[in-house]
Amino acid sequence: MNRSDSPVPTIYGLRSSGNCYKLQHLLDTLGRPYRWIETDSTAGATRTAEFLALNPNGKVPLLVLEDGRRLAESNAILCYLAEGTPFLPPDPWERARTLQWMFFEQYSHEPYVAVARFVCKWLPEDHPRRAELPQLLDRGARALDVMEDHLANESFFSGGGFGVADIALFAYTHCAADGGFDLSRWPNVTGWLARVRAQPGFSPMHA
Repeated sequence: MNRSDSPVPTIYGLRSSGNCYKLQHLLDTLGRPYRWIETDSTAGATRTAEFLALNPNGKVPLLVLEDGRRLAESNAILCYLAEGTPFLPPDPWERARTLQWMFFEQYSHEPYVAVARFVCKWLPEDHPRRAELPQLLDRGARALDVMEDHLANESFFSGGGFGVADIALFAYTHCAADGGFDLSRWPNVTGWLARVRAQPGFSPMHA
């Protein structure tokens, strides 16, 4: 992360958020300088007038470029930052396969694996949302099953090689145990997690 006064992109993010971690992971792997502004959405930091002026949706992560342009949604930001790098395939078919897994991550994986983590890690034992856990674990397991099947034939999710789809899926899969998932049930997934960690420049979650 850059600490100089030279112009660099700014990330508004929460370190403990997998969606925000995706951007840290990619930028650190690429060795690109950036400025990180810790923005605690759980404490209301994304609902202030100042932040809502930047992102009316009131969520992190948020990318602000040097010229003031802003981009929200973690996977859209990943694709923008990875453009022109080996982490986003130039071939239309391989890029579409990559996007397929990124849409899967946001629609079929994150709503269950990430939410189970949130419920288990941050909500008290007597919180009513604890009642959601059986369904979250069931739906999350289905998503991990889909990943397990894919990884029986391929090593990564990004058009045949390591890239942004892997970074997107790694974010909440690697800490799925926080939500009650026993990853030993999915050996292909655990092998893939090890391959991601072995990539040059790998950056662990700082939370």
